[in-house]
Amino acid sequence: MAMTQDDLKRAVAQAAIAHVPANCIVGVGTGSTANFFIDELGKIKHKIQGAVASSEASAKRLQGHGIEVVSLNDAGSLPVYVDGADEITRHLHMVKGGGGALTREKIVAAASRKFVCVCDASKLVDVLGKFPLPIEVIPMARSYVARQLVALGGQPKLREGFTTDNGNIILDVQGLQILNPVELETTLNNITGVVTNGLFARRPADVLLLGTPDGVQTLTA
Repeated sequence: MAMTQDDLKRAVAQAAIAHVPANCIVGVGTGSTANFFIDELGKIKHKIQGAVASSEASAKRLQGHGIEVVSLNDAGSLPVYVDGADEITRHLHMVKGGGGALTREKIVAAASRKFVCVCDASKLVDVLGKFPLPIEVIPMARSYVARQLVALGGQPKLREGFTTDNGNIILDVQGLQILNPVELETTLNNITGVVTNGLFARRPADVLLLGTPDGVQTLTA
């Protein structure tokens, strides 16, 4: 019987548990694959101290499993962060933010010693950029930032009816050639009014657990 996308996500979520040290506070991402990981964490909740969530949605799901949610300010440095990606290359550079939690995800990833990315094989690409790049923007800077993005060759589109957990908007940008993700990440973050963008290249994943029909593959940068 062929494995569904959910089966692949569940398999990588189960594999990610092996990367969670005992008695630690674990960083947890946002999205469908992260949700499967949260469900797996629920099964070993007696072995961990708690979790730092990258979104209100993930915090609620963790609490639903009886896992204590700790603020990052109280937790300090984390041993591991587990999250999915919208696109990822073999260099483990990612595009994230399809669910809109990119800023908090990037903060928790930065504060973690190891970033384990979990996704199914459909997310592995040679070059980033087919998936629209999400950029979190302070609302008053929307049109200014959009003009700057157009100047860079992008086509920004406001994510309608969406506000981030931080009270900001998201511009989803198509048409950017992401041949040097590290450089572009820096360029975009230097636009005044940008909170952060969905390129995770300056701090890439350390490990990729990729769900394939032949089982979970482990890739390292």
